[in-house]
Amino acid sequence: MSQFVGSFVSMKMSTRNQGEQPSPQEVLPADDRQAGAPPAERPGQLGPARLLASAGSNNPTVRQPIPESQSMSTAAAVLSGLKEALQIVLPAIFLAALIHLFLAQATIVRGQSMQPSLRPEERLIMEKLSYYFHAPRHNEIIVLDMPGSPALIIKRVVGLPGETVEIKQGRILVNGREMAYTKAVQAGTAALLSGEDSQPDPGSGELLYDYGPVTLAEDLFFVLGDNRKNSNDSRTFGPVHRDYVKGRIWVRYWPLTRFTIYR
Repeated sequence: MSQFVGSFVSMKMSTRNQGEQPSPQEVLPADDRQAGAPPAERPGQLGPARLLASAGSNNPTVRQPIPESQSMSTAAAVLSGLKEALQIVLPAIFLAALIHLFLAQATIVRGQSMQPSLRPEERLIMEKLSYYFHAPRHNEIIVLDMPGSPALIIKRVVGLPGETVEIKQGRILVNGREMAYTKAVQAGTAALLSGEDSQPDPGSGELLYDYGPVTLAEDLFFVLGDNRKNSNDSRTFGPVHRDYVKGRIWVRYWPLTRFTIYR
């Protein structure tokens, strides 16, 4: 009898426990496609496989460390670019400095002392190489770097070392002979007055004055401006030493309408 009662009580308790368990619909909704998935694969409960996969995703909140080999290759590329740039820039700077110091240099006409041959603000190229091999020559237009002068001076060579220079009534005499330079300047002044420019040359008119005679010592040159009534030249500061001669005018490149190569 006691065994029967015990079995009956056990059956009642088992029936009650089965009635209290939730149905599958209560645990997982009917539209959940992952209802049959194992707990490790459910959303919000990533398993080890998905956790590793998400670490390699493009999630902006996760900063991936740069591989050491990649950073080293980037640094090597930057250094290589800098080396190539230096290999191009340094020789260019060196060549530009070499040309400027020993071969050629750009300069600008300042003032009116060389009119009508050269006009204010014209652009010129001074060539330096020739005077390493020979001294300045008659009628060459040279560039001087005179002591105390704030800028370079452009003048024309009239007298060479050993020659006697004299000016009589505006006529330039070298060793007693009139130079063709006088006629060239007078012809240029005449062209200037004939309408080539709207403004007359400040040095126009009769060039009547006297100077000298003076005999030039070794390495001394007598220079004049073409606009002799408006020029500070050897009549004022005397003959110039060869050390002050920096080069000769080789090209007038601006304005293009007056492009000239001086020989």
